Amino acid sequence: MNALHDEPDAVLDVLGIGFGPSNLALAIAVEEHNAQAAPENRIRAGFLERQPSFGWHRGMLIEDATMQVSFLKDLVTMRNPTSDFSFLCFLRERGRMVDFLNAKTLFPLRIEFHEYFEWAAARVAHLVDYSDEVVSVDPVTGPDGEVRWLDVVSRVPGEPGRTVTRRARNISVAVGLEPHLPPETALSDRIWHNSELVPRVRELNASGGGDAVGRVLVLGAGQSGAEALDYLHRSFPEAEICAIFAKYGYTPADDSPFANRIFDPEAVDVYFRSTPEVKQSLVDYHRSTNYSVVDMDLIESLYATMYREKVQGRERLQLRNVSRIRDVRGFDDHLEVTVEYLPTGEREVISADLLVHATGYRPRDLDTLLGRTAKLCLRDDKDAVRVGRDHRVELTPDVTAGIYLQGATEHTHGLTSTLLSTTAVRSGEILESLIAHRASDLAVSAG
Repeated sequence: MNALHDEPDAVLDVLGIGFGPSNLALAIAVEEHNAQAAPENRIRAGFLERQPSFGWHRGMLIEDATMQVSFLKDLVTMRNPTSDFSFLCFLRERGRMVDFLNAKTLFPLRIEFHEYFEWAAARVAHLVDYSDEVVSVDPVTGPDGEVRWLDVVSRVPGEPGRTVTRRARNISVAVGLEPHLPPETALSDRIWHNSELVPRVRELNASGGGDAVGRVLVLGAGQSGAEALDYLHRSFPEAEICAIFAKYGYTPADDSPFANRIFDPEAVDVYFRSTPEVKQSLVDYHRSTNYSVVDMDLIESLYATMYREKVQGRERLQLRNVSRIRDVRGFDDHLEVTVEYLPTGEREVISADLLVHATGYRPRDLDTLLGRTAKLCLRDDKDAVRVGRDHRVELTPDVTAGIYLQGATEHTHGLTSTLLSTTAVRSGEILESLIAHRASDLAVSAG
């Protein structure tokens, strides 16, 4: 039975909002802790996820795309190498361990890593309610005037207008990122964000509409933009696929050994202790490890394709560099996209069937999610939420309830905040913090 239902009035030690890889890793850490702890020391946890089932970047699960982090940076290994929730244990259960080893790679297929996530999520499904969208988080005051608990209110699946409230001493917010779009951009059947790329293409081809696609524009110079360009070029074999971006060319991702140390757990400590000026410098120096960059293998493959088509006299894969989109007009049967060549200011109106925005993601608005509880969060001089090294938000003095952030802490914890690199380690740090605060609360109550 689901832990959120068997004792609906019980107060949870932690309630996770969102159930992507970050809170999934926390759920596993809690499970492993509880398996060894005395009953009175176990952490009572639950998680809420608005999707109907586990899903992680489903729209970009291109069949041959690989992970950009090592399989050893899975949900558990960096925290507990002996865990049976590891990617290697998943491979063993699926009967693919030897085959994977023979492939001689650290980077699994993205679809296989998603399968691993689903496998792990199924093993802790008793802790999760799916199709459960949180609408508010309300502070609850105890007899002493302190905010001791948080009431998390969510919609009841399949029952419009009804809500359910769950009370917790702490919440772990891991709601992921949302697609970032240029101002005044409205998605439609012809204007997409790359987060929905694969199902959109599949649906279009299944309906027969793919045969009518003559030209697709892809806006963006990062990994997602390059992957979308390559995928669309293969998916619509008769269409012209054109990349548009302000750079002169794609920038290679820096995945060299020394640069990759910015993703080490120890680098989080260095970043956290640094001054704001040093933090900004570290991000600026190492943006090429993550932002608006492309794997070198993919860059070379795209270039080889463009050159081959030039030799053959039919250039389907095209690139409009040093350019920006200035206007998009939609019609029943096509789009008219105004593209400006930045060095000269010359503008050209291009007719296209589809426009794909590979324009990245941004953190979801924390204030909207937390509502009244957001007013309890302390802020820095740039109005960013202050967060402790244990990922616990710093709150006003009258609050003993806790808010943990996962994925929205780049300003305090560095480049790994939204990445998988330290997910396992972070889950362990949050668990340790939960245990320490729980022991402190019990000691206060006993005193």
